Amino acid sequence: MTPLIDLLSQKTNISPKNVANILGLLEEGATIPFIARYRKEMTGGASDEQLRAFEEVYGYAKRLLERKEEVLRLIGERGHLSDEVRSRLDAAQSLQEVEDIYRPYKEKKNTRAASAIASGLEPLANLLESGRLEKGEFLQKAAQFVKGTVKSADEAVQGARDILAERYSDDPRERDHWRRQMMEYSSFEIKGAKGLKEDGLYAKLAGKSERISSIPSHRYLALMRGVAEKELSVKISIDTERVAQSIERFRIPRHAKSSKELLMEAYMDGFKRLLFPSLEREVLALIKERSDAQAIATFGKNLSQLLITPPVAKHAILGVDPAYRTGCKLAVVDANGTYVTHAVIYPTPPQSDYEKSAKTVKEFAQRYGIDAVAIGNGTGSRETQEFFARLNREEGLNLAYTVVSEAGASVYSASKIAQEEYPQLDVTIRGAISIAQRLRDPMAALVKIDPKSLGIGQYQHDVNQKLLEKKLGDVTEDLVSRVGVDPNSASVSLLSYVAGVGNKVAKAIVEHREKRGAFRSKAELLKVKGLGAKAYEQCAGFFRIRGGKSVLDNTGVHPESYGAASALMERYDVQGITKEQLPAIARELGIGEATLGDIVAELKKPGFDPRESLPPIAFRSDLTDIKELKPGSIVSGVVRNIADFGAFVDIGLKNDGLIHISQMSEKRIAHPLEVLSVNQQLGRIRVLEVDVEKQKVSLSLKEE
Repeated sequence: MTPLIDLLSQKTNISPKNVANILGLLEEGATIPFIARYRKEMTGGASDEQLRAFEEVYGYAKRLLERKEEVLRLIGERGHLSDEVRSRLDAAQSLQEVEDIYRPYKEKKNTRAASAIASGLEPLANLLESGRLEKGEFLQKAAQFVKGTVKSADEAVQGARDILAERYSDDPRERDHWRRQMMEYSSFEIKGAKGLKEDGLYAKLAGKSERISSIPSHRYLALMRGVAEKELSVKISIDTERVAQSIERFRIPRHAKSSKELLMEAYMDGFKRLLFPSLEREVLALIKERSDAQAIATFGKNLSQLLITPPVAKHAILGVDPAYRTGCKLAVVDANGTYVTHAVIYPTPPQSDYEKSAKTVKEFAQRYGIDAVAIGNGTGSRETQEFFARLNREEGLNLAYTVVSEAGASVYSASKIAQEEYPQLDVTIRGAISIAQRLRDPMAALVKIDPKSLGIGQYQHDVNQKLLEKKLGDVTEDLVSRVGVDPNSASVSLLSYVAGVGNKVAKAIVEHREKRGAFRSKAELLKVKGLGAKAYEQCAGFFRIRGGKSVLDNTGVHPESYGAASALMERYDVQGITKEQLPAIARELGIGEATLGDIVAELKKPGFDPRESLPPIAFRSDLTDIKELKPGSIVSGVVRNIADFGAFVDIGLKNDGLIHISQMSEKRIAHPLEVLSVNQQLGRIRVLEVDVEKQKVSLSLKEE
């Protein structure tokens, strides 16, 4: 375990003692949210984000050590294990480095070099590599190897060259050197393929060159999509003259005679035929891995910001799923989030029936006390917003509305979850309910949908799907656990993301409350079938039971600390405890100072939802017409999605406007997430360009 602890400590900058503690907790089956929240003294206060990064490094470190042991065994079995090889393997810091070291010792079949070695030409290759002979002398020597499968001196020379070409391509130092050279100095040469559409998405990329070292992840993913769709071809360019100079300087012996010409040909053949194609594949894989990681990180942050959006609680909400021919589907949910009724209206073309539509909405508003409207942003959204703006102007309803992303609503509507929740309703009505619920409680509604369908991030279908799925699951679990969940009202989907629960136990929790009634304390969760002591330890702190037997059950205080929390409440006025008092009180109660700090914070605000401290959702009662906009106009809006190159902002038009990364700050920024977040309200945005025909608007946050 010591080498692993040392390696992890180096990679994460966490002390060896804390690394050992974290590893112990993970081995015991502890979840990241549990460790981050309830084992701070053991981790040095590492956050869930830091622990997720640690978990990733830990997984890689384990694979690295396991592969080192395997390669040591394989090289040893083939009789090539030396002190030098062992030392280099011990010092290797990456799987790539280990594979480079192992490559020369791999058993090779059906290669030109393997055939030459089998024909007994290795001594001739060694002679050529030494460079001791003149070319004529070497050719005479080659004639001595004409036997068996070798039919001529030329074949012998070619076989020797093939052996040296493979040696060169397998040399770990050469592979490392040229890999780094390609990553730093080479470029992607982009050409149009046979299927290139002249007016298509990829036309502007064809014929261009992109430096590998600086290509943005989103552009690389776009290139690879173009390749997959057979519109583009991408190759890596490299300066072969520079390669030849390097070989002559570092690989050809200075004392080499005229046979160095043959030696140079062998090494250049090794580079062009074997090394470069192999490294080209590796570099493409490395850039893909890097681009995936960047895209997945952006996606994860977008999801985090989307899920943490403040709920619009204690309001009756009208959800509206816009459309043209089939009409706008309406669904009402009450202040408790319970579905009440639905209807279909036709305020948009082709019917444009304002009177009947207005009558239905007015009846709903009066009967159910609707004071908030959630309008989906899909087809017909613009015209639907115009309808509600007109209602407010002409009917005096004062219905505040906001536009909600309906990405994934159709996926949810047809899902098994939706069928179980609303079996009697049509899929289109389920979509309107989903839109209303997204406004009422974004986290509770959105966890029911595959995150890849939420319309955030970039190129989510092009990246490594396993890594993406894990990232999105981790983000959701961390946020759900941070906010807290009421086991008496949460859906199976939401409960399944509580640390330590999972889908099977989530279903058991719902079944238990339906049969036996609401939970009155966290301890009652132990009566749920399948929820054992270990699962209870992991999940109990993340539940919030409102109106339960103890105030502690409506806090993030873990049941293991109820004794200390009760003693604290008996002896002190919790509201008056200061930070300076914590060390002495922690010693008195026999608990860690970080744990005590969390207990005090929870008792000062029992039932506190961290989303309540964020800016509320912005509502509208009117909207903007693109024809009224011109360069220099000032508008307000809400950030809907963030990509590496910019942010898409809803300013009340049919399409979201784009703020390019270069227009976000007077200072240079590396990524839009440094200054913006999903669902952030922007009060002052300057219009740069307006294209009425294409319905596109370019925006800026910079002063004119």
